Amino acid sequence: METKEKDDWTFKGADTRQLTHCYHDYPARMIPQIAAKLLDMFGKNAKLLFDPYCGTGTSLVEAKIRGINSIGTDLNPLACLIAKAKTTIPNLKELNKQISEFRKFSLTSKSLAFSSLPKIEGIKNLEFWFKPEVIEKLARLKNFINEIEDDSSRLFFQIAFSETVRESSNTRNNEFKLFRYKPEKLKNFSPDVFGIMISKLLRNRRGLGEFARIIDGDATKSRVKIYNFNSVIEIPEEYVSPSSVDIIITSPPYGDSRTTVAYGQYSRLSAAWLDMKEPEKTDRKLMGGQKAKKINKFPSAELNKTIDIIRQKDENRTLEVIAFYNDLFDSISNVSKVVKSGGYACYVIANRKVKNTLLPTDAAIRDFFRHFGFEHIDTFKRSIPNKRMALRNSPSNISGKIDNTMMQEFIVVMKKIA
Repeated sequence: METKEKDDWTFKGADTRQLTHCYHDYPARMIPQIAAKLLDMFGKNAKLLFDPYCGTGTSLVEAKIRGINSIGTDLNPLACLIAKAKTTIPNLKELNKQISEFRKFSLTSKSLAFSSLPKIEGIKNLEFWFKPEVIEKLARLKNFINEIEDDSSRLFFQIAFSETVRESSNTRNNEFKLFRYKPEKLKNFSPDVFGIMISKLLRNRRGLGEFARIIDGDATKSRVKIYNFNSVIEIPEEYVSPSSVDIIITSPPYGDSRTTVAYGQYSRLSAAWLDMKEPEKTDRKLMGGQKAKKINKFPSAELNKTIDIIRQKDENRTLEVIAFYNDLFDSISNVSKVVKSGGYACYVIANRKVKNTLLPTDAAIRDFFRHFGFEHIDTFKRSIPNKRMALRNSPSNISGKIDNTMMQEFIVVMKKIA
């Protein structure tokens, strides 16, 4: 591969929402072109891909296109549901029938009485987040979906419903965290709930059709398995055997959810309407969710030096930073055990600022994998001005003082030699 082609990771103008990648918005998504290029560069002979932070399944979709078996895990149950939908091809005839039925339903269904509206666990004040007329329409949508007998068709509808919930809620949709619209915005806010649902169904159906045509030629019928285990704690051998994985392609969280991307908050309303248990607790389970009790060193001189700088400014904040890297180190320790000798680990990451200090997460990942018997192949760089994540924050934690953060991604490629 020529150097120019190898180093071009910008993918300017590329369609990042083709195939089932069009399903459902999600914060800090890895664009499919990155996973595709990594597979074409380092996974040509791969039989099994593993993604320990699979999110909505970008790498799993790209693996399936190439006939590669894949395993993904994520602690956000909504992300797992989306990933499952993106890698599942339902009976298209049955699905088309259900979409046609839904069109009729949207025109003819009768309003529900207040007494028959569902109680949504996980949302304490439903009318704070949704207007009463929206609640009633979402309840009708939920009833329709629950009556779909075919599992894969119902899954397809659930993903469109999830986005409909979010877009018809009183939340500011350009935010990851739950922020309610201001009163002046809410006064004239009247979402077309059924119209939103239909538009999502039709968009996703087009993407599914493209995906199905490609997969139809997959003679290997590659398998996708999605789990909800925490790679920080363990990677169960019954799900992923030691030394069985040819390639890891993943994009872990760039920091703890409280100060970086609140995946749990982003998903909470949809997850609650989909009857997922305790969606409000997702962020506390993610990396760095529990503050460290002591300051410790890592097998990364560059990371240790940076942490010492932050410690001089704010020791309490340092414990939060260390908590994230403790979890990242433990996860990489577990991930390293499932990779074959000669296999690759490809991590897509961005370096965030804390206390106006840039944390070298790319170097930390490189050094952590070296500690567990990997060699560094390369670190590719790309700008991320259009990525759906916070590009400006307050790294000093001083109210009103903001700075640019995470404007560049690093794609760290490691190879197991031990």
